Amino acid sequence: MTTRLLGDYELIQSLGRGSLGSAYLAEHRLMKRRFLVKILPPELASDLGFVERFKSLVSLLSQLEHPHLVSIHNVCHAEGVYFFVTDFVEEGCNLAQYLAKQKGKLSEQQIFTIATQLASALDYAHQKNEAHGSLKWNNIIIRELSQGIQVFISDFGLSRIIGDRAVLSRIYQAVCDQLDANVGFSQDQYTKGPIDEAETQALHHSFLQCYSFLAPEQKKSFSNSCDLRKADIYAFGVVLYSLLRGEFPEGFYELPTQQEGYQSSWDLLLARCLNHDPKARPDFLTPLLEEIQTSPSLYHAKSLLLKLKNSGNAKSASSQFEPQASVYASSFGTAVQTQLKPVIKPVEIARPSFEPDPGAIFQVETLVARYQPETQEEKWVEPILTPMQIIPAGSYFRGGNLGARDELPRHMVNLSAFALDAHPVTNEQFVRFLEAMGGEKDVNNNDIIRLRDSRIKRSAGRLSIESGYSKHPVVGVTWYGAIAYAKWIGKRLPTEAEWEIASLGGIEENLYPTGSDIERSQANFFSADTTAVMSYPPNAYGLYDMAGNVYEWCQDWYDYHFYDHSVQEPDNPKGPLQGVYRILRGGCWKSLKEDLRCAHRHRNNPGVMNGTYGFRCAADVSEE
Repeated sequence: MTTRLLGDYELIQSLGRGSLGSAYLAEHRLMKRRFLVKILPPELASDLGFVERFKSLVSLLSQLEHPHLVSIHNVCHAEGVYFFVTDFVEEGCNLAQYLAKQKGKLSEQQIFTIATQLASALDYAHQKNEAHGSLKWNNIIIRELSQGIQVFISDFGLSRIIGDRAVLSRIYQAVCDQLDANVGFSQDQYTKGPIDEAETQALHHSFLQCYSFLAPEQKKSFSNSCDLRKADIYAFGVVLYSLLRGEFPEGFYELPTQQEGYQSSWDLLLARCLNHDPKARPDFLTPLLEEIQTSPSLYHAKSLLLKLKNSGNAKSASSQFEPQASVYASSFGTAVQTQLKPVIKPVEIARPSFEPDPGAIFQVETLVARYQPETQEEKWVEPILTPMQIIPAGSYFRGGNLGARDELPRHMVNLSAFALDAHPVTNEQFVRFLEAMGGEKDVNNNDIIRLRDSRIKRSAGRLSIESGYSKHPVVGVTWYGAIAYAKWIGKRLPTEAEWEIASLGGIEENLYPTGSDIERSQANFFSADTTAVMSYPPNAYGLYDMAGNVYEWCQDWYDYHFYDHSVQEPDNPKGPLQGVYRILRGGCWKSLKEDLRCAHRHRNNPGVMNGTYGFRCAADVSEE
């Protein structure tokens, strides 16, 4: 193209044209720095609605700063057109071009890297109440570096500025313009003149790409504005599906793990992102990616099971992998003989209620209206769920011969199958519970948490988490707070027996969750603070932080001599009927090595709060 001036920018090279405008490589005349200039369709200048949206939204979009978003530097109006000035990603290409170079086949790690960076950018923007609205391959920029690939999202917010109704119309119009078609179809022919097959094929691919990434509600009706944040979640699902399967999801589409080879359970994420009901899609993507990363796919679990069985270790294979494989099989209707799944029961949390004023019967109407306190409608707060690992039913030894008298005698207990959270409850999970409760007291006026002992703060009625502590385990929680949280998400606290057996990882000879010994590289103990959950390797059951980081509340009352009674009643022991103290297990970040033994018993008053007490949840398991 010939050089053209547009305001303070010299347009150097055309980079392509899409349904929402044309892109150019440009250079600022004074700074001599290269930028990308996006010129919006010229007819928009006469649209008063567009002008109003442009003025109100561009300032908000220009404030978005994230390492995986292409920053907007300037918005201008010159020569009768509106245009954006954004960063130009040097040596970058869009995702479609990148896939062409890779011949359409990416490794699972490459896909996870792309998905993680996209999710991080979308979650950041959605927290700012901003949305993309037209996410697709062409506005996902990939740059290859020596340390790996870097992902950027461009054209953020263009659909909102151009308008919901105009997006689909612009896609159709681009096709008609390219084919020189008669839009009204009033004549006998659909197009004028011969059709260039090469151009038509490229145009067909471009149209399908734009159309396939639109959410169902964007395609069906533009009479009312839809939630573009939920549309972004759907588009993210389409991007991910196309990377995993090499095609777009249409009709009754196959899920990725119906193909062998993928280790993570991508089906769980796609089933939620591609839901036709916008309200059923998740609000944020990063927690889902973290969840599937720790959840093996059905086929991966089956392959591990087969390897162990072929090696002659059939008993270990059955105890470690068959429960997981059957859980994921049951999630998608795969027929297996025995299916185990956590039973998560919704529980209504009773909030404080007050007796009516007994003197109300003596009150009479006066000219002055009586004061009526404002009632606020309870809002639904969606919890962040923790992935769970299933511990199979069986007979297990608990107790130890190397510790205190209350660990004796070492004896066998018979446990039903149960599920346990893979890691302790984190600050970001617990703060949502506090928002739902509306305070730090339960219905019986018991303290849930003491904020000064935690990393959660309240200022002007708003809760916040200290920077860098979102993924750390919540601390300062009472036993009452742990019980209330577990009921809120439909789970429960583990019994002392369940916790100890889970910490052993199915290996009776273990002294610690890590084996016969434990090092500081394997757990957080004798240190200065908590660490983020899952910072250390898991035990054989896939459970993290069973040693160190925080003491964890259990359901049971404590009794010094309870193991003498447990020997006589070994089936699913639940502790004494009453007591003064509740059980704590696992040691904490400032514990000595001795406190981290699987058999070590700790206890305290259920109302005590300090910076070393946290918890994780359990759930019953049903056999169907």
